[in-house]
Amino acid sequence: MDEAERHVLHAVVLRDEQIELVAGDAQLVTYLRSSAKPIQARVVVRSRPDLDDEQIAVMCASHRATPEQLEIVRRLLAAAPATEDELECGAAPTPIEHNCSGKHAGFLALCRSEGWPADGYRLLEHPCQQAVIREVAELAGVDSGSMPVGVDGCGVPTFALPLERAARAFARLREGEEGRRVVSAMRAHPELLRGPVGVDARVAERLDGWVAKGGAEGLFCASSADRLAVALKCEDGSFRALATAFDHILERLGLDAPRLTDGVVTSSRGEHVGRIRVVA
Repeated sequence: MDEAERHVLHAVVLRDEQIELVAGDAQLVTYLRSSAKPIQARVVVRSRPDLDDEQIAVMCASHRATPEQLEIVRRLLAAAPATEDELECGAAPTPIEHNCSGKHAGFLALCRSEGWPADGYRLLEHPCQQAVIREVAELAGVDSGSMPVGVDGCGVPTFALPLERAARAFARLREGEEGRRVVSAMRAHPELLRGPVGVDARVAERLDGWVAKGGAEGLFCASSADRLAVALKCEDGSFRALATAFDHILERLGLDAPRLTDGVVTSSRGEHVGRIRVVA
């Protein structure tokens, strides 16, 4: 196989928050990007327990701006209450069509609940983002000041963690009533999670008790009801090998689980032109 056709992935699996399996570098530091959305949603749900499962699920989504998804974002804005003009995620082509608009609508709901100004809610110094940083650090088991902080594509802060700590944060995702509600909502409405790649939606649809969330630049985090947690990172930022790699990890763990993909690569004509496979 040509070197250009290889995707190099790193993976770590925790069971009961202890390392069970490592492939590559478990301490590889990477930005969470959209993989942080379920953690960010925990902060909102803790303050806004009145939000329903659909509204919570769309906060966790990197959506495709389907009519169904946008209708839930509008309901979330109405519940905040807030307007589309207050969304600070940028235009794609309009703010509500941005694939992070659900998360941003959730931040506005949090600001209304806590009495914080909505203007600038996306900025690092805003109490909204400070609350998120504390949540990520607590679940990952790190000091909040130790996390490198950058700016995500939608303008909010994003946080860098070693893969092992990203998996640890997902292992703790279910903690507390707010965590159980986030996980329940993601599992109940995978169609609202579905984005251009859709691996995280397939996890909720096909794997009993599991939830997952992908992040830009080839990150994928998942956890199960029986205290397994996985963090995967593709070095070149590609998503296309993630489902195959995740299937391989479940096999190595000895789990009898439905496959997420057959690995077949097709052309725009639907012709089979290759197959993604794991070379351990």
